[in-house]
Amino acid sequence: MQTQAEERILNPKLERVANVLRLVGWVSFWLQLGLGAAASLMLIFAISGRNFSQALTPPTPGVGVNTYTQGAIPGISISIFWAVSGILALLFSLYLAFRLTRFAKRLGNPNPDLHPKKALVIQLLRLSVIASLVGMLLFILGGGAGLGVLLSKSIAQPQGVAIYDPNRIIRSLDIFVAMANMSGIAAHFIGTVASLGLFNWLHPQS
Repeated sequence: MQTQAEERILNPKLERVANVLRLVGWVSFWLQLGLGAAASLMLIFAISGRNFSQALTPPTPGVGVNTYTQGAIPGISISIFWAVSGILALLFSLYLAFRLTRFAKRLGNPNPDLHPKKALVIQLLRLSVIASLVGMLLFILGGGAGLGVLLSKSIAQPQGVAIYDPNRIIRSLDIFVAMANMSGIAAHFIGTVASLGLFNWLHPQS
């Protein structure tokens, strides 16, 4: 009976594939996890800070509470909605990246019956690309909505005049939402590059 070392010597290409899948899978997983955690924290700060400021900010003369709520919130609320949707897509991408590392572990097993089929790995990579592209689109929509709010507020600000209308003030909370969307885009971009790179490298392999 052949030992595990002998079987690995007989299948150097399979061992190389397993090592590459394991390396790329873990690197992609941890990078996406870090960027996703940063985006989630910024969204939490933005949501909690927005609710806190709404509760404490008194209505200004000539600007009712309803006007503040309707004027300051819609664009950022839409941006937050798309960002949360993008984070959910990122969680799915993280699951796929982790599953790729499990495939790599199975490929390193000396028992060939436990090895995943190449078609199954290719299918996983295709699904990862689709999930990353969808997530990137969601974050792009959220970032566009947030940047639109920042642009409209910057245009509406009078130069050299004190601002009494809270709708015209660019708050740090608005910037948090925009940065959260940018972090999400970067996370999904890493997932897309990793999956496409593995797909192109693995496809010619026998």
